[in-house]
Amino acid sequence: MQVLTANQAKTHFGEFIDKAQREPVKVTRRGRTVGIMVSEEEYESMRAFYANRLLHTLDKAGEEASKKGLTDEKLQSLLND
Repeated sequence: MQVLTANQAKTHFGEFIDKAQREPVKVTRRGRTVGIMVSEEEYESMRAFYANRLLHTLDKAGEEASKKGLTDEKLQSLLND
C-alpha cells in the first residue's frame, strides 16, 4: 500500500486519485493514519462483503434465539418494556 502525507495528497491530488484507482493509498498526518483512499469498485466490494457478513450474523443470532425459545411474541414483549 502506498503512503502519502496529507500535504502530498493535497498538492498532488490528481496523482493521488489515480494511484487510488490501482490500489489503496494510506494518508498520514503528523505520522498517524488519517484515512485510506480506495477506488469506488473496491469500496462497493467492501460494503457488499460487510453487508453479507452482517446478514449472516443476524440470521445465526436469530436461529440461536429460536433454539432457546425466543418467539416473535416474547421478543415484542421485551421490546415493549
